[in-house]
Amino acid sequence: MSTQVSEEVREALHEGRPVVALESTIIAHGLPRPRNLAVALELEELVRAGGAVPATIAVVDGTARVGLDRTALTRIAEDPAVRKLGHRDLAPALATGATGATTVSATAWLAAAAGIRVFATGGLGGVHREWSETQDESADLRLLARVGITVVCAGVKSILDVPATLQRLETLGVTVVGYGTDRFPGFYLSSSGEPVDWTLRTPEEVAAVIRSQDALGGPPAALVVANPVPEAEQLDPALHDRVLAQALAAAKEKGITGQAVTPFLLEHLTVHTEGASLEANLAAVRGNVRLAASVAGAYGTGAAGAGPAGARSAGAGANGAGSAGTGANGAGSAGADTRGPAGR
Repeated sequence: MSTQVSEEVREALHEGRPVVALESTIIAHGLPRPRNLAVALELEELVRAGGAVPATIAVVDGTARVGLDRTALTRIAEDPAVRKLGHRDLAPALATGATGATTVSATAWLAAAAGIRVFATGGLGGVHREWSETQDESADLRLLARVGITVVCAGVKSILDVPATLQRLETLGVTVVGYGTDRFPGFYLSSSGEPVDWTLRTPEEVAAVIRSQDALGGPPAALVVANPVPEAEQLDPALHDRVLAQALAAAKEKGITGQAVTPFLLEHLTVHTEGASLEANLAAVRGNVRLAASVAGAYGTGAAGAGPAGARSAGAGANGAGSAGTGANGAGSAGADTRGPAGR
């Protein structure tokens, strides 16, 4: 596979320093220009302020790039021809020399292959409403059942069927924990109303769970850390429910199906909340990036004393810029201080 890991990211991985992966779809397709580039730069700076190295991921001219320089980041933000790439699209994109922004599934795949253990995003994809009729489910879910990466997110997008998505994650063996909450976040909202089985309250507790995954071994699967947007920055719940109902009705009336549903609903929310949904989205992403940097730092610190770096690398990480599979993944203590259903 044609993959290039930036020198900064490669050196950080080799030295066991914390690295946080960032997706690029939010830059190319989730935000209006020119604000998208400013946000992309802001998120990288938030990672650095948290003591970690940012690794924004995209495909540029047929090369998977783990860590973008300013030129590549600007191109992803400004070029309207940039494609949207899930993990199923990576092989055709690399083979044809395409340029594309990576979704959660593609970013998680490339990050894990490079040896990065922590990934920050906004909200996951999931099971769509009326699944029994459409069979529409995000590729994010099945991919997260195959890669050993920690994903810090604000839950799943509230336009989806949240209970069905949580059930699907359980079926696939993906661990879900709430960060400082016993309710699964609702992306724009602090709570979806759905319970989570485990609550963690510090980055060190999250890091302890990651090290427990290392120690247990077995088939790889992601750890989803569901971090709610602060209530003061969430979208007004009544406004959210009213506009979402209107958006769902409009999509049905227009016959919008498949991959077109999500962008249509998100655009409808942005327009009919007068941008409030976009601000709630950005507040969630910022919080997730800050937490991810703290988790990566706590995991790196604990792993450094627990075993050799790369003891359980997520993948071989073939790349054109040097060895990538050297993340600090020592198999340390399994004693995570977690709170199960009986302890909340």
